[in-house]
Amino acid sequence: MYAGLLGGVALARSMTVGGQQRRSAMGAKVLVVDDEREFSVLLSERLRRRDYEAQFCFGGKEALEILGRRPFDVIVLDLVMPEMDGITTLKEIKLRYPLTEVILLSGRATLETAIQGMWMGAFEYLTKPCEIEHMTSKINEAYLRKFAQEERIRKAKRELELSRGQTAERNP
Repeated sequence: MYAGLLGGVALARSMTVGGQQRRSAMGAKVLVVDDEREFSVLLSERLRRRDYEAQFCFGGKEALEILGRRPFDVIVLDLVMPEMDGITTLKEIKLRYPLTEVILLSGRATLETAIQGMWMGAFEYLTKPCEIEHMTSKINEAYLRKFAQEERIRKAKRELELSRGQTAERNP
């Protein structure tokens, strides 16, 4: 059933862009959230073989509990799940962990639901079955976006600290 997910090659550990070495998603912490147990386990295994730090769970409530104990860079989130659906889970993730990137995934959701998820802050929407190369490419893009956002925040904090230090020197 998931033959497309089984193929593929690993991403390079780093990328060269404009002659400069750039960080890649290898080693990124990925949480797979899907009520289809076989799919969750299989995708997590495939990601670990490609040097991602992957973990899985089977529902939105469980995902939120795990996120409360440990941060993740990227979440691969099924839209159609019992108890707490993907849209509700996405809303909670973005409220609590706004920099965590979420890739929506489904074989049964409507296009309207996918669009709603994108409006709510999801990084991407993919349909099942999904080739592992395409999945890892999107995980890499999501991770790099998260990393860039975190870098901008760190830079802004440093600039703020510097400006406060200069203001304190001028006004003792």
